[in-house]
Amino acid sequence: MNRVHVFFMLVIMSALLAACADDAGVEEGAAEGDGGGMEDAGASGDITIGMMDEMVTLDLHGSNDSASSQVRRNIYETLIFQTVDMELEPRLATEWEQVEDNVLNLKLREGTTFHNGSDFTAEDVKATLDRVRDEAVASQVAFLFEMIEEVEIVGNHEVNLHTAYPFAPLPSHLAHTTAGIMSKELIDEDYQAALDSAGVDMTAEEYYEVREAGGTDYEEVADQISEDLGGVIGSGTDGTNHLKLESRSAGESVSLSRFDGFQGGERDFENVTFRVIPENGARMAELETAGIDIATDIDSSSIDRIESGESTELIEQESVRMSYLGFNTQMEPFDDVKVRQAISHAIDREAIISGVYDDMGIAAQGPLAPDVWGYNADLEGAVYDMDRARELLAETDVADGFSTTIWVDNDPQIVDTAVYIQESLSELGINVTIEQYEWGAYLETLANGDHDMFILGWTTVTADADYGLYALYHQDNIGAPGNRSFYENQELSDLLDAGRSESDEDLRYDIYQDAQEILAEEVPTAYLFHTNFAIGVNSDNLSGVELDPTGGVRLDNVSFE
Repeated sequence: MNRVHVFFMLVIMSALLAACADDAGVEEGAAEGDGGGMEDAGASGDITIGMMDEMVTLDLHGSNDSASSQVRRNIYETLIFQTVDMELEPRLATEWEQVEDNVLNLKLREGTTFHNGSDFTAEDVKATLDRVRDEAVASQVAFLFEMIEEVEIVGNHEVNLHTAYPFAPLPSHLAHTTAGIMSKELIDEDYQAALDSAGVDMTAEEYYEVREAGGTDYEEVADQISEDLGGVIGSGTDGTNHLKLESRSAGESVSLSRFDGFQGGERDFENVTFRVIPENGARMAELETAGIDIATDIDSSSIDRIESGESTELIEQESVRMSYLGFNTQMEPFDDVKVRQAISHAIDREAIISGVYDDMGIAAQGPLAPDVWGYNADLEGAVYDMDRARELLAETDVADGFSTTIWVDNDPQIVDTAVYIQESLSELGINVTIEQYEWGAYLETLANGDHDMFILGWTTVTADADYGLYALYHQDNIGAPGNRSFYENQELSDLLDAGRSESDEDLRYDIYQDAQEILAEEVPTAYLFHTNFAIGVNSDNLSGVELDPTGGVRLDNVSFE
């Protein structure tokens, strides 16, 4: 009887397995752009991405770091979309037109819903762009949108953006990941919570009216609620993109799930998890054993390992990123330009590119990568010349050398770069101590201005000189917005302001040539190199993963093997 029972069980299991393997009843997904959402998508699965750094915040306006951008770009859609080839395409805005020198008109996509089910309208665009420019929010990315004076609602799905001056790169700024559109409902909730917490007897709508009027009343209320607003802002998310937030475990992971109401085309994935795996070897091991499907921040020492792996694929991309050694120009002896010049001449960039990055990059002549509009091809960067470095240092008050520090995060290649610089500077009598910080604490500590030297990178995500220079070197952006060199130069700041407001492209180009000449001479940062981005993909599981020149991992065309 037991043998008969087993026989029948085997027959039943075989029938069930055959039924499971038959995909004849699976419907094809809705055609791209048909507004059908993702309810009918075909084959699907889960994706796990291993990242070196933890995201700083879910708040679009709370930080400008790449780790946070990697996550948030999947939650929020922007008005204008930047493709892998850095071209601009419609997204939440179906079309845009410069109707006047300082007025950009945008027609908005209809029939779109947020993750909370509310309809996307012009009110959400206004609420988002007003929020990022609010003094109470004190956003690190306000510089991207500060030229906007008014968001005029023309119709339910149409807005006019009035700028203080003609600003040519505005469409590119609207494609920046921090320009994602949030629902007005969520924004209202954040403001109301902050007002209540601060004891301000005012509704969110009343606060908006005070903000529109400006003046001392606005400044007083903004100051009252700023601390409380920081406590609640970004605690929730509500976008229109293909993934919505499920959970976040600080220091470990962020989990996102598929948004069935997404109207930007098919997506094959169900859930996407971003895991924090700081150690490069651990990320490689997880990739090879299918613990993760994508590994970001691949260092050059792992390239051969990924390329030769039976189940792994390398995706490499030239970048618009510039890595630099920053000086605190308000701290002795780095307030002396000759000290900065001497150190810059003492750095063998080619040796670092070869020894640390296995030739995955090129030496930087200045602050902009060659593919960025406005790049000065005639700029003569600081060549490696120890004799010249000694001559320059001999003309300073620290001719015999001094003791100092270089701050770095936990990126092993950055640490190795710091070691190269440490050894080179020892030949000048400069004794360098290397101090490491966790990523979030690193950015926060640098913003306070207590450092000597530090190593960071800046990616010109808009591919325009304004973004590559304004945040890093304008004196209004000292600290967290980007100018962590605490560099003040009125002539340079005036040029950067002029570059923002000049509508003639040729004149604008000339302005940025002059600005780069000043930066090459003043050396507020020693421009090191433009490295390639690289990620590893488990090719047994996934195909269609893309990597853009800003280092962004694109999941739009992912399919499962």
